[in-house]
This record gives sequence, structure tokens and C-alpha cells, in this order.
Amino acid sequence: MNQRRSAISRRMTAIVAAAAIRLHPNDNVLVARIDLAQGSILADENLSCLNRIPAGHKVAARALAKGEPVLKYNTVIGFAASDIRPGTLLQRHNMEFREFERDYAYCEDYRPVELLAEAERAGFMGIVRADGRVATRNYVGIVATVNCSATVVHKIADWFTEERLAAYPNVDGVVAFAHGTGCGMEMSGEPINLLRRTLGGYIRHANLAGALVIGLGCERNQLNRLMEAQGPSADARLRSFVMQDTGGTRKTIEAGIAAVKEMLPGANAVTRTRVPASHLSIGLQCGGSDGFSSITANPALGAAMDILVRHGGTAILSETPEIYGVEHTLTRRAVSREVGEKLVERIRWWKQYAQGRDVQINGVVSPGNQDGGLANIFEKSLGSAMKGGTTPLVEVYKYAESVTKSG
Repeated sequence: MNQRRSAISRRMTAIVAAAAIRLHPNDNVLVARIDLAQGSILADENLSCLNRIPAGHKVAARALAKGEPVLKYNTVIGFAASDIRPGTLLQRHNMEFREFERDYAYCEDYRPVELLAEAERAGFMGIVRADGRVATRNYVGIVATVNCSATVVHKIADWFTEERLAAYPNVDGVVAFAHGTGCGMEMSGEPINLLRRTLGGYIRHANLAGALVIGLGCERNQLNRLMEAQGPSADARLRSFVMQDTGGTRKTIEAGIAAVKEMLPGANAVTRTRVPASHLSIGLQCGGSDGFSSITANPALGAAMDILVRHGGTAILSETPEIYGVEHTLTRRAVSREVGEKLVERIRWWKQYAQGRDVQINGVVSPGNQDGGLANIFEKSLGSAMKGGTTPLVEVYKYAESVTKSG
């Protein structure tokens, strides 16, 4: 009986080598590479797990005093909410989320990128537009100024099935850009400015050979004011309709279909030529993050972006709230103090905007993120920011502003 109990005990208290990952010598947490049963011994760390540690979750590498910073990649991701023993599972229940002082150290780690010689840079087959911009795709876009015209833009786009576009092999499709706002909002200020910047960006996008803009007529985001604010004017590649002037939903759908039919021959009259990779701009955004994102996918994507930047291209960290807490790692490699301060200003704007709201910049990440091993937004941001690679921060933009600098 004693021998049997001993064998069971040995199986339950398995000595597991390299089953947890130390990401930096200064870290006081480890990341479980596999599910670790309670009692598992991490031989490399001389550590026994006091709890079950799911894969991707954190285990205290040493004793932590209440209030002590929790370090992952030698970066603060929270604070011990109580005294914590070595081998304890670390998650939201015993980690405190709170603001802390950061050393922005503007430009301290700035190093200019050594761009590849022109002859050595990669290229791709792109479509050069009349203004010199390069497209990777070739669509006709149907854009709603307001949620009230969303049905119309979808109906117009849906009419152009694969069979009906067969005569236009260079057109990748007719796509609808609808949204849930445009009315019931202030007629001035950042919300409507943001909406207009976003819609203007779609209308002018190099991947659109043409655009059809549909308004209702009585909305706050008036079509003519959108055009005035964003600059595009009606021409062969840009048409517009106001439903209340055109005669309602059915007639606007019919008129929209006819307008797109007229635009298709011009949209199809394109050829692809070899262009340098410097014309590529990649927008980076998270999917379902977990405890492995900062170890696998995000650093790998960051390495790819470093390659792109050396070829003259552009990488865009597009989720400002998901660099909150690690913004000081970016300001350190800003090209100038002015650029670094722009990032800090954006973070502060988001924090003020989010006051009193149940959003993740206030700490709590989604249930899926928590299940995957992320305790709070600081830890999620640590991985999210890695998508940008290691090259300098060259510019900071408000949401939907045109990106004009490469890097």
C-alpha cells in the first residue's frame, strides 16, 4: 500500500524541466509552457507549484511582498495584491492594477534604421493610381454617410455578385462600408470629425478604384459637409446620392446599381506593375490575445515589421489603448521628443475619455483574455506593442488621420 501511494505521489509531483519560461533574468514571474498540476516541480527554477498553473498563465518565481511590482519581460504588469509565496498562480485575483510612474526617457534608445539599398529592396505587383499611390487591391466602394443609408449601400454592393462581375476580371469586388452612427450626435467636435476622417479615408483609399457615397438627407453628417471636410469632389471615380432627393430607398438602390455599372469599365482598366515594398503600409491589430501572444505571434510579427521598415515600408500600431502601460518603451525609441510627447498626450486623452466607463483601458481585459492568462491591460499591452517591432517611433496620429511618414 505504501509503495502504491508513493508511486501515485511521484506521478502527482512530477519533476518538470523547462515547463515554464523565464522571459527576462529580472522577472519575478514565469510563464507556464504547458498545464502544470499542483505540486509540479520546476527543476530549472527549483520551484514547486502551489496551485494548478494552466498553460500561458503566470507562476511566482519567488516570494512577492504586498505592493511589489510584478515583472514580465522586466516590465511592470501590475502589483502584488497581498504577500505571495513562490509557486503561486498569479492572475487578476491576486494582482493589483493601478497607475504608476513611468520614465519616458524620450529618444534615449533611438537608433536610425539602416535602410536597404534601393536595388536590394523587395517589390510586389501593385496598381499605380493617377496620384502616384499604389494599390494592392482594386475595389469599388459603396460608402454610407449615416446608419440610415446602411441598407441601401449593402443592397447595391450585394447586387454585384461574382457572376455579374465576371466581365471585369481586374475588379476584386464591390464592397459596402456601413456603420452605426452619423446622426443623433453632435454636429461638431471629435466624434463627428473622427467619423468624417474615417469615411474620407475609405473614399480616398488607394485600394478603391471608385466610390459611391450615399446619404439619407436629414442626418447630422450631411454629405456635402463630409465632402467639404475631407476634400474629395465628384468626378468619374466618385459619385454620390442623397436618398431623399433621389426618391427613397428603392430608387436610390436602382440609381446606385446603374452608377456602379458605369464605373466598372474604368475600374477594370488597370494593369499591375512591379513596385517597391516601400509602398506597403501594414495596420497591426490584435486578435484573441493570451499569455503566449507576447512570446510567439506578436514578436514574430514585430520581426516581420522590422524587415518591412528596412525595405522602406510602414508599420502602424493601430490600437492606442493596447499600448497603455508600456508606452514608455516606445517613447524611448521615438525619433524626437515631440513625437514621444504626442504618444503620451494620446494615452492621456484615452484615459480621460474612458473615465467612468467599463472599458479595458481601466484595467479589466475581456473574459477570453483572462482565461488565456492575461491579468490586465498592462500585460496585454506588453504583448500588443511587440507587433511594432524594434525600429524607431517616427510619428503619432489621431485615429483615421492620413499616414504620411514611413517607418
